[in-house]
Amino acid sequence: MADRVRAAVVGVGALGRHHARILASTDGVDFVGVADTDLARAREIASTHGVAAFDDPLALVGKVDAVCVATPTASHHAVAGALLDAGVHVLVEKPMTTTLAQADDLIARAAARDVVLAVGHTERFNPAVDVALPFLTRPRFIEVHRLGTFPDRSLDIDVVFDLMIHDLDLLLAALNQEVVSIEAIGVPVLTDRVDIANARLRFADGCIANLTASRISRDRVRKIRFIEPAAYVSVDYASRDVEVWRLRRQEGARPVIEGGPVPVPDAEPLRREIEDFRDAVRDGRPPRVTGEAGRRALDLAQRINDTMSRE
Repeated sequence: MADRVRAAVVGVGALGRHHARILASTDGVDFVGVADTDLARAREIASTHGVAAFDDPLALVGKVDAVCVATPTASHHAVAGALLDAGVHVLVEKPMTTTLAQADDLIARAAARDVVLAVGHTERFNPAVDVALPFLTRPRFIEVHRLGTFPDRSLDIDVVFDLMIHDLDLLLAALNQEVVSIEAIGVPVLTDRVDIANARLRFADGCIANLTASRISRDRVRKIRFIEPAAYVSVDYASRDVEVWRLRRQEGARPVIEGGPVPVPDAEPLRREIEDFRDAVRDGRPPRVTGEAGRRALDLAQRINDTMSRE
């Protein structure tokens, strides 16, 4: 692969337009164009960056090395699969597909053409997460809240696949443990899909994770807290704040609590994700979030959805 990567975006809605913005200003990337079934929308975004607009993703073949796919979830398999078959490296947004069979198919097609398949689990690239994870030793309880206001996107999928899946991917990567039991409940409130969900997961080492995801909250909250013996680590994904507190025992005296905020570099997670994709394409290495990792998160989300009682 040459030093520079020719790249494009397929799907320039609420999220895809940010992929376009970042690709247009990323070192080592030649931003070629955008594709969207809404050609007027494609032209609008393309004109902002001085690139070409298409209404067919396959029109990009031969013009690009890599593509970010940010279309609705239902089209991920068809769009990403066609590009992979054409030898194009693909970063597909989460959830990577609607079914596990489709995920397996994309992984196989990427392997057959020896191209990169990355999945857009952006929290893995949150600098606050990178700072916090090294402080963990043996979490015993994890509390996660991911709450958002009612969106105008992703209403074709349950909130588990839309929001909670970010944290499922992170927990699987951080703990490296299998989930051995699941309790879950979901409530459709404003749509026919589940809009608010809670899941209680038990991992193989006994750690319990309690996750709540909602897309009908008044406030936007994205926090994860890790509790372990004599230690507490808190991450605010949104503000990118980290706090670490530890109990220090003293012989002959009361234990003291030490800690506080930890410095976090200022970096945009989506930009870091796209830079990792660029480097994986350029250097011929796996991306941080592989197709296999995206499948694991999808599998756990599906298990939660299948277990869930709906009220």
